[in-house]
Amino acid sequence: MDMVMRMVSEWPVVIFSKSSCCMCHSIKSLFFELGVNPAIYELDEIPKGHEIEQSLLRRGRNPPAVFIGGEFVGGASKIISLHLEQSLQPMLANAEAMLEEPAVG
Repeated sequence: MDMVMRMVSEWPVVIFSKSSCCMCHSIKSLFFELGVNPAIYELDEIPKGHEIEQSLLRRGRNPPAVFIGGEFVGGASKIISLHLEQSLQPMLANAEAMLEEPAVG
């Protein structure tokens, strides 16, 4: 988990994803629409991806695993819930992850 913690400390928003996962794609799209440029690690495409995924899974963190401000926030359902409750954007602002005004549409 030390490798994971080092990775999540280097960027305001980090998403551990799998390129073939539709929920991962949806979460990444949501962050892009909100004006966030997250660090995305595609576990099925990067070196040591399997090792990182196993470390996350041992802690019950399935892809997409989202970290904001170095802290684990949750997976797809938690991120969507926070967004619907209008709690996600303040978290992103506190982590200084907002690059621009969110897309409206």
